[in-house]
Amino acid sequence: MRIAVLGAGSLGTIAGAYIAAGGKDVELIDVYQAHVDVLNQEGARIIGTTDFQSKVKAITPDNMSGTYDLVLLLTKQLYNDSVLQNLLPFLTDQSVVLSLQNGIPEEKVASIVGRERVIAGSVEFGATFIEPGVSKLTTTYDHFKKYAFQIGELNGEITERIQQIKSILDLVGGTHISDNLVGTKWSKLLINNAFSGLSAALNTEFGGVLDHEVSVISAAHIADETIKVGHANGVTFAKMNSFDISSLEIKNENEIPLRIQTLRKFMESSRLLKASMLQDLEKKRKTEIDYINGVVPQLAKGTGIPTPYNDMVVKLVKQAEETQSIPNFATNIKCFEELNK
Repeated sequence: MRIAVLGAGSLGTIAGAYIAAGGKDVELIDVYQAHVDVLNQEGARIIGTTDFQSKVKAITPDNMSGTYDLVLLLTKQLYNDSVLQNLLPFLTDQSVVLSLQNGIPEEKVASIVGRERVIAGSVEFGATFIEPGVSKLTTTYDHFKKYAFQIGELNGEITERIQQIKSILDLVGGTHISDNLVGTKWSKLLINNAFSGLSAALNTEFGGVLDHEVSVISAAHIADETIKVGHANGVTFAKMNSFDISSLEIKNENEIPLRIQTLRKFMESSRLLKASMLQDLEKKRKTEIDYINGVVPQLAKGTGIPTPYNDMVVKLVKQAEETQSIPNFATNIKCFEELNK
């Protein structure tokens, strides 16, 4: 099987390194030439909660050739039109595109590459790009090895090809097959909304969100908004690591302290994670905020469900994008203090 990791950033570098170390034929594909060069010359190095190095083969997109049996799609949704159109000549009728992007992009991916080719997935670990060739695993190693991915067919079937892909991803970390892919993606979206969104809007790691009373209350409200909007759109949230994510819904204000306690316990293993959107802001790049927190207010239209916390995250991140500045925690936390009143 010939495998491509399309978008070899922090997550793709880790996935590609472990798949290559497992003896598979895999190419890491990325537009960052300096990164590609170091990967080829020195291999991929994973630091953080582990210390691992593997020889890999890396190329830029203009050097793609032949066809791929499996493509791990890890580019940003911002570029899906051009990235996927460019990928088409390198796919056969039997090729599989495994969407591991944040948010819920599967319908868009399917509209370009064909629904029969698409399998969806959710990345359950965090990472930070350090420098060319080096990625930092920010999730605890034990957790990473137990829960690295969730994957599934769009129709929920357990097929031979999904089992085969699981065996490949198991080389990276624990991979679990979901028969409720929509629910799986929404559960991951909820975590991204509550923690990646606030990480970017406040300029802090996930631990900074967990440790500040105002921000962790805001995370609980963001989760609640996402659950309510998901339910209004017919979503049944999938469990994450055996945890019922929909139990985070707030039905009355008295439940907030318990929701905060649950969030702190559930997210403890990810406290070192820095949102990729914050990393984008640091590099003065456009973020995926419209495909993360922005999904909730968009899908709330016509439901009567208010989404002030997700709206505020979108507003603050877009302000930072427009001014090409890094958010200030002390300034932006005041916006959430007002919402919490």
